[in-house]
Order: sequence, then structure tokens, then C-alpha cells
Amino acid sequence: AGTISAIAGDLMSLGRATHFDVFILSDTRGADAGALEDAAYREVNRALGGGISIYYRRRIDNTGRKAGNIKEWVERFGGAYENFVILDGDSIMSGDTLLRLTLAMQRNPKAGLIQTVPRLTGGATLLQRLQQFASNTYGPSVAAGLAFWHRNQGNYWGHNAIIRTKAFAGAAGLPQLPGPAPFGGHIQSHDFVEAVLLQRAGWGVHMAPSLAGSFEGTPPSLLEVMIRDRRWAQGNLQHLALIGAGGLTGMGRVHLAMGACSYLVSLVWALSLGVGVILALQGQQMIPSYFEDSKTLFPIWPVMDSGAAMRLFLATIAVVLFPKALGLILEVKRSAQARELFGMPRAIVGVLIETLLSMLIAPVLMTTQTGAVIEILRGKDSGWSAQRRSGRAMALGAAIRGHWKHAAVGVTFALVCGHTSPRLLVWMLPVIAGLILAGPVHWLTGRPSGPVLGTLLSTQEDRERAPILLHAERESEAWRARLARLSDAEIEADPAETKKAA
Repeated sequence: AGTISAIAGDLMSLGRATHFDVFILSDTRGADAGALEDAAYREVNRALGGGISIYYRRRIDNTGRKAGNIKEWVERFGGAYENFVILDGDSIMSGDTLLRLTLAMQRNPKAGLIQTVPRLTGGATLLQRLQQFASNTYGPSVAAGLAFWHRNQGNYWGHNAIIRTKAFAGAAGLPQLPGPAPFGGHIQSHDFVEAVLLQRAGWGVHMAPSLAGSFEGTPPSLLEVMIRDRRWAQGNLQHLALIGAGGLTGMGRVHLAMGACSYLVSLVWALSLGVGVILALQGQQMIPSYFEDSKTLFPIWPVMDSGAAMRLFLATIAVVLFPKALGLILEVKRSAQARELFGMPRAIVGVLIETLLSMLIAPVLMTTQTGAVIEILRGKDSGWSAQRRSGRAMALGAAIRGHWKHAAVGVTFALVCGHTSPRLLVWMLPVIAGLILAGPVHWLTGRPSGPVLGTLLSTQEDRERAPILLHAERESEAWRARLARLSDAEIEADPAETKKAA
């Protein structure tokens, strides 16, 4: 209610509200929750006084979930609209940005979709602060690079994008994959596939990395990240069945392959670590053979190419840290131009904190994603659970109990590496520490960041809140109190108004 009121108010202030309608496409299950939503929708309609048209749609049979909601909207209402903009439950977009996207679609008749790069905002927990800092500091340079080499064959992330209705209706209908889940049935990660289908039909799919005014939220805890990752892993592995489909562009196939590889790489990393430890253990236990079967004058000594190992290590570090270094340089330059006090030290310390905590979190995500890939390959369906965007922090004891498997794997690795070689133990320490400390790290990152870490990990969006965000926060607080006062009589569905809205 607060977000819609803020966006509608922004469009009204620009004198363009009559060019937009709002559709709330709900996946809420249960009559009681649905009645609450319907009551809130009617209240928002009354409050806006017809300044912008708002419609509420909740399918009782939510086949295809989000993609099914959009499909039903396109089939029933799409003919009345030249374009439509998808926003998720935690998304927000300024009126100026909506107008710029609309004008861009009008000026480029071959554009089928324009994807904004939403800035992460609104987080309170340490994990949300980390995600916001990483995305908003390193993300702009990465997005600019993607836009440069994707050109008009970019990707789609499922929200915060404008889509030409005619292009989507004519080209982006999703197939139902043969066989049962997890590889068959409805496509879960539908956005990648829709972008590829638009490209196949000759429509341009563009990314607008420099367009401001587009925002979204982040999961509050590692548990929510892992639940979302399980669903995304299944959806992205489904794309393997589509890479060979006829008529796809080369870049489209690259997008589908990259989505699947983003989860398969965790399995590869886990296997490589395991194989490396086994080889080190084997090397310690085996007696080297210094002489071949044929007679030789001199023994054949084992060759250790430490130079090649160091070059490989440095190359790996460069690949991992280069985006962070580039983002840091750009952030320091921006803060210097803005003459921000302590801008450079804050950015440097923020990058160090984010790098350290990301290093501890990475092994946990590696093992959970590896487990997800193995489950999917064994035929286990993830289902589709609702995403929690807020909630209480997990207790320390519950977090430790929830991650006992990670800790057990970490202790096992530590014992094996320590028995094999102290140097191997030091080499594996970042992975081992992340696994052993998984429970405490989960607990810590799920708590409020506090003033010190909140300041060090703050982004420009935190320090200079965009007007649309401030407006949405004020409206949300007002609507929270207003909806709490709804009486039981108001919550009951009004047959006349329901019929009119439908």
C-alpha cells in the first residue's frame, strides 16, 4: 500500500498518472489473508481518490505462479496497454524513471524489453548491509560491462523492467517442459527464458545501467538466501534442456548456460577441494619411486613447479578481486568529487569488511548449492515457498544447530589437512573457518548491523535517501497504522466493489 501510494503520488506530481494503471497480481493463499489484501486494496483506492486506477487480481488456481499471473494478465488485459512494468513485492521505481523507460520504448520500436539495474536498499541486518554494499559498490562497473558486450541481446531479471506488450505476447510464451519436476513441468526461472524468446523473435533486450530511480530489497538472513538459492538452482538447471532449442541467438544460449553454470560451479569447486586434499594425503602416504624400470645413472626426483602454482594462485586472486578493486576505485573517485568527509577510508574499510565476511560465507553457500545440485540431479523438487523479506533474527543456539553439518565438514577437513601437512591446513583455512563458523556467522549476519558497521557499510543510497524511498517509507508507516484499524466489517469482502473491480 505504501509503495503504490508513493509511486502514484510521484506520477501525479509529474502530471502523468493518467498514462498508467496499477495491477496488483497476488499469489497469496488462503481466504483470510486474501480478504485482508482485498480490504487494503479498497482502502488504497479510496485514499487515492481515482487519481490513478488500481486493480487487484488474486487467482484461486495459481498455475505457473508468478509467470502464470503475468500470462493471465497479458491474455486478459494486455491488449489495452502498449507496455507494462514488472515490480516485485520489495521493488520500487520513481515516477521519473517510469517516464524515462516509457519514452525509451517509444523512441526504439525494436526494443522488446529494457532492464534497469535496481539498487539494493532498505536493509537493516548485517547481511542486507553486506549485499547492499557489494551490489551498489561493485555492481555499477559490472553492469556497465555486461551492457557493453550484451548490446541488444541482454538478460532479464524478472522485475524492475519495462516490456513491450505486443512483443511479450507474441514471442515470450513459456513452454511446459516434458517430464516431472525438477527438470520438467513449469519453468521456474522464467525471466532468462523470456529474454531469450524475445531475442529469437528479433526484439531487442537492453540493459540501462546508468538509469537511477530503480530499487529493490534483499533477503534478511542466510536462511532466506539458501531457500531462494535452492529454487533458483532448480530453475537455472532446467535451462540446460533449452540451450539446444532451434532459432536461439548465440548470446541467448550463453545466458542460459551461464545461469546453469553459476550453480554447477559450486559442485566443481567442492569436488576440486576434495580431490586436492585426497591427492595431498596420497602424496604423503606413498613412497616415491626414484628409478624407472630401465637402468638410469641418476635418480628421477619429483618435480614441484612452485612458480606455476604461484602464478595460478595470483591469477585466481586477480579474477576474484578485480571487480572489488574497480568498484573501490570508482567509489573513491565519486566520494572525492562529492567532497564527502572520510569517503575514502570508509570505502576502503567497507571493502575489507565485505571481503572478509563474504570469504566466510562463500564456503557455506558452496556446500548448500552443491547439495542443491545433487538433490536436483537425483530428482528432488524444490517446490515454491514464499520469500520472507523481514523477520526476527535466528537465536545463536538455533543457528549453530542448523549448521552442524557445515561445522562437521569443516572439522573433518581441518583434521585431514592438519594430519597431511600444516601448510595445507593454512592454505585451506579460509574454507575451513567459513564452515566451522557457519552457525555464528549466520547468527551475526542476521542481526541488525548496528551504527558502526552500518556506517562503514553504508552506500550512497543510505546516506542520501532518494525522494521516492523517503516517500514510500512515510506512506508505509501511515498505511501500517491505517490498515491496523480496519474493523472486521471492513475486512469482509464487499460483493459490489469486488464485482466492479473485476
